[in-house]
Amino acid sequence: MSCLRALLCLIFPPAAVLDKGCGSILLVTVLTCCAWVPGVLGAILICTRSN
Repeated sequence: MSCLRALLCLIFPPAAVLDKGCGSILLVTVLTCCAWVPGVLGAILICTRSN
């Protein structure tokens, strides 16, 4: 994971998972709307997961 993507995970989690698919975007958006920390954790987990 690049430094830019990690920073994007912290600042705006849904934008960090745009290239991961619609389900990931929806999941991170819902988590971010509930609270910021779960959204960040979800984005980091999705971005660091190997395909």
